[in-house]
Amino acid sequence: MAEQIFPTKGNLMQAKKTLALCRLGYELLDRKRNVLIREMMLLTDHAKQLRGEIESTYITAYQALQEANITLGVITKIANSVPVETGVQVTFRSVMGVELPQVTIRSQERAVPYGFLMSNAPLDDAYVSFGRAKQITAVLAEVENSIYRLAEAIKKTQRRANALKNILIPRYEHIVKFITDSLDEKEREDFFRLKVIKVQKRNKTD
Repeated sequence: MAEQIFPTKGNLMQAKKTLALCRLGYELLDRKRNVLIREMMLLTDHAKQLRGEIESTYITAYQALQEANITLGVITKIANSVPVETGVQVTFRSVMGVELPQVTIRSQERAVPYGFLMSNAPLDDAYVSFGRAKQITAVLAEVENSIYRLAEAIKKTQRRANALKNILIPRYEHIVKFITDSLDEKEREDFFRLKVIKVQKRNKTD
């Protein structure tokens, strides 16, 4: 053994206590890892769905924008009249101690930023589609950031669980066995010694 362990009952009790804590720690980390993996798998499925949805939404939006540019001329002035989005809010929720973002866009009742006289249906379609794409982008950013954070947390949890399972638990199992065997051997020696003393005393009295 690399460290010197004295085979005493006190050390045996301490080693058993530490071993029990290591096993409990491993069990808790294993549960945490399973919860995080389950959460990440759900988010991964959601991300796949969102990627497909956002792709089709952007295609629709750009097709409508292209048609609006063709029918109305380049609509730069109309585009510049659309206000910058300032309603994005980020909060956090905790999953097994991992802070996951929640991105929301605060809905605001706004009038359409361009007049109907100089617009047409493709422009309206483009405006609505890009608004939808903005909402999906916010959700997708939330989901993908959450997946990244969960993946990092799973790696850390796995490393800690492996350290307990492959290093600390075997070490303290070995220490407990070493001390137990040493104490048993000492007890047998003491018993044999007492037996010899009793025999010697009996021989003397005889």
